[in-house]
Amino acid sequence: MTLQQWYGEDSTSPEYQATILIVDDEEIIRDLCGKALEQYQILKAGSCSDALWLYKHERPDLILSDVMMPGGTGIDLLRLVKELDPHAVVIIMTGFADKEIVLNALKEGADDFISKPLNILQLRTAVEKALLKKRLREELISLKQMDRLKSNFLSLISHKLRTPITSISLFLQNIQRGCYDPDDPQFMHNAQMIYDESSYLGRLVADLLVFSQVMVGSAGLNLEMCDLNDIVTEVLHKSREAQNKPGIELDFVKQKAPLVHIDRNKISFALQQIIDNAYKFSKDKGQISIVIKNSDDKVSITVYDSGIGIPREEIAKVFEKFYQIDPENTGQVRGFGLGLFYASEFVRQNGGSISLDSELDLGTAVTVTLPRQ
Repeated sequence: MTLQQWYGEDSTSPEYQATILIVDDEEIIRDLCGKALEQYQILKAGSCSDALWLYKHERPDLILSDVMMPGGTGIDLLRLVKELDPHAVVIIMTGFADKEIVLNALKEGADDFISKPLNILQLRTAVEKALLKKRLREELISLKQMDRLKSNFLSLISHKLRTPITSISLFLQNIQRGCYDPDDPQFMHNAQMIYDESSYLGRLVADLLVFSQVMVGSAGLNLEMCDLNDIVTEVLHKSREAQNKPGIELDFVKQKAPLVHIDRNKISFALQQIIDNAYKFSKDKGQISIVIKNSDDKVSITVYDSGIGIPREEIAKVFEKFYQIDPENTGQVRGFGLGLFYASEFVRQNGGSISLDSELDLGTAVTVTLPRQ
């Protein structure tokens, strides 16, 4: 699996075009630097305050800044930018040979220096070198993140598998030792519990296979025109959680909605996770409603449930990888905590958005919004 498959397109991608922010109070210098670096996307600022505003809103890959400017120096800008992002790449342009300026810039984390008057070859070389350094640093960070994710996932899998395997093993050992009387009602009760555990183990393995396929196929889109009514109907038919809770009343009426240009498999997966969770976190009796609405430029699908709800402080975390809600505080939440993470990613890849609103003990509403075009 590639880094791009895990994290999407970023500055390590060969197709990525870096953005350079040129900061100088002299317009002629800004224009000359822009022409020398025309292979990049260029932003320009004439002051420290303008540059800081641009950096906050545009997040350029590299800042090329003069030292002496009205309203704040390049060193001031360097310090403020590093406070926002310690990994920001900043090259300082200076016409001064003052060692104190150089030392202050180094102290604040400058990546390189260019002397004025500017040498075009030196300028291009410094920018290329700084961007290469940035890419290598990002690749290293990504590799460390992947190692950490793999370690966390393997630990999670071993924990999830160990509990049912231990229960089944102990039950079989007790049978082997003659601890159970087949005519004892408690024996049949325990046998049913072990059957449930083995079924759960089978579902875990099936989920693992699904998520392995999801991870491998997470990059790229296979777009086609789709009817969201058909997707929701298919998801409901396949939902294992829905089949396990026949006491929940479903309210879903097909609505007249335009076809949308989406990756059917990815949106089906996203809706599957949302609908399964609606059933999973509902009691044996309750109600689930699915509503499709459309406007001039978008279509939305909202899944309402009357379940246990989510505490306000937990809502911001539900789309994080491996995060799981433990409403009973048992420490034994079933599943891998990956469903909503990939649901959110797949909706975003299709140009849409996903939002969640919930009140503890009052239910949850999850809305997926997709562009019509």
